[in-house]
Amino acid sequence: AAFVRVFFSSDKLTGRLNALDWLVAAWSAVALLSSLFADDTSATLVNRLGLVYTNTGIYLVLRVFCQSGEDVLRLCRITVALLIPVAASMVYEKTTGLNLYSLIGDSSPWAELRDGVVRARGPFAHAILAGSIGAAFLPLAAALWSSRRRLALAGMAAGLVMVYASASTGPVMSMAFAIAAIGLWRWRHWTRFLRWSAVVGYILLDIVMNAPAYHLLTRIDLTGSSTSWHRAALIDTAIAHWSEWWLAGTSYTRHWLPYGVPWSGDQVDITNYYLRMGVDGGLPLMLLFIAVLAKAFQFVGQTVRRSEAAASLSPFVAWALGASLFAHAMSFMSVSYFDQSVVFLYLALATIGAVYAREDRNPAVHGIAGMHGDPAWARQR
Repeated sequence: AAFVRVFFSSDKLTGRLNALDWLVAAWSAVALLSSLFADDTSATLVNRLGLVYTNTGIYLVLRVFCQSGEDVLRLCRITVALLIPVAASMVYEKTTGLNLYSLIGDSSPWAELRDGVVRARGPFAHAILAGSIGAAFLPLAAALWSSRRRLALAGMAAGLVMVYASASTGPVMSMAFAIAAIGLWRWRHWTRFLRWSAVVGYILLDIVMNAPAYHLLTRIDLTGSSTSWHRAALIDTAIAHWSEWWLAGTSYTRHWLPYGVPWSGDQVDITNYYLRMGVDGGLPLMLLFIAVLAKAFQFVGQTVRRSEAAASLSPFVAWALGASLFAHAMSFMSVSYFDQSVVFLYLALATIGAVYAREDRNPAVHGIAGMHGDPAWARQR
């Protein structure tokens, strides 16, 4: 319906195609081309066509229809209105063990129970996905703070409730990262220093630890029933079997670990979205996905600086979009998105691309830079 509207209306992309748009297009192309190397080319191609249609389609639709900072705030308000009842249903599920969405066609009416703890999932395919979206939603609600404070509080409460009801370690960690990212707003001019400090810190940990630094994942268990050890083991075995998947992915990973998954005799549980990209399309698809995220973060920084210089868009709104994307990026270490959760990921990416394009063509930004005779002035500002 959205594509038809675009075709028959005057709506078009804000500004010209930017680097983020091209990277999303390149990711789509590699996702399709890598299917030619699969054992069952036809079935894999059909699957990838659906993947590209969903992910890239969401990105393009939001990229076209999101034309301004006000459109971004409108999307945030709509999302709050949608997720408040979702959070309420997850509280009911957490309390009673009954998933209300089973009344309209969900496959199972009962919530997942692990070690005596109810893990609510609401309309999502898994509790971790539901909690991860709640965590990534917190910054989007915070973006409404200056304009709709009560709605922002209600939205943040809904996000916290979704994380709590999911009873999963991954969403709790993602929530902590989301809150930390919002909290860094005051020190946003130190982000370069903080980034390099994180890199140096990881390298030092890798040197002093007996195991690779990512094995710190095995020590994180905030709910008493976490399988964090699986996340570290998955990275270990993916590195050990890299020759099987680096070129164009692989359709068989069952031998990677001594246990598999009940829904497939050929796969292990790839609970890492970055590795999922590698398994699906090899190192090229994984690196392009990382490049998409990296370019989006770069756009956030540039948009914040430009909006501060030209005062055309609230820089905090742009920062909140980056904080939401950061929460997604951290969630990818513990879960692969495979349901409607991708809508929230590509909402963040598309709105970041849109507000960047909006600021990029803002004459005030270029006028300020030109007036001072140094195009770098706006970036430094």
